[in-house]
Amino acid sequence: MSNEQIILEAKHLTKRYFGLVAVNDLNFQVKKGRIHALIGPNGAGKTTTVNMITGDDPQTEGEVLFCGQPISKMPIYSRAQLGIGRTFQNIKLFSTMTVMENLMIGAQSKTNQNILSWLVNFKKANDEEKALKEKAEEILNFIGMYKYKDEAVNNLAYGRQKMTELGRTLMTDPKLILLDEPAAGLNPSERKEFIDIIQKVYEKDVDMFLIEHNMDVVMNLSHDITVLNFGCKIAEGSPKEIQQNEEVITAYLGEGYRQKMAKEAGTNA
Repeated sequence: MSNEQIILEAKHLTKRYFGLVAVNDLNFQVKKGRIHALIGPNGAGKTTTVNMITGDDPQTEGEVLFCGQPISKMPIYSRAQLGIGRTFQNIKLFSTMTVMENLMIGAQSKTNQNILSWLVNFKKANDEEKALKEKAEEILNFIGMYKYKDEAVNNLAYGRQKMTELGRTLMTDPKLILLDEPAAGLNPSERKEFIDIIQKVYEKDVDMFLIEHNMDVVMNLSHDITVLNFGCKIAEGSPKEIQQNEEVITAYLGEGYRQKMAKEAGTNA
């Protein structure tokens, strides 16, 4: 497979914290045009892996490539400028600011705005701000959040806050979005709405790499799945292959999941 068909690649990624090996010699490829999930028990090393990809937590060993380009030594902002966006397990928004303001701040790295440029060329700065506002309005319409644009984030329900964070990520024109527990804390209706939006974003040619504990979300949304346990990859494949993998069932999914799948298969037969 050529590099053009692989948007993200991890080669021998390892993260050590003193004597603890959080991620051990991890290899995987995220293919263009696919939704790739990373699953495993709590403490398996999933968020650590995402943090190594974004540069929030540099790897001890190994390498990360984005669209064939080594990025392991790049600062966080440079990786974002290349087209890597992310959401967080614990939402990181400016809670007292409005939804619109949060989205506009998300795109600051794509503009030339700063205090000096604002003083020197007021018109250009105003034009950029107007363009940012129009883009934010377009994205809010796309994700069904336009009516909340002037609402302070801390007044929103949790699901709306997660949607706002996704909208802020979209402001950077990402090629790939890393989603850390996108369905966590959402009720069933919020979860369905959020997953529908993720599917819409994916259909706009944005690739996805997600960490998720909700197996219904993972199995219905993902094309490829990598499974971690104690920092090591124990399996990789399609949702169907992962559902039937004995090591994954033992380490993570459990017998209850096997029985549930068997019952559903019998019902659909």
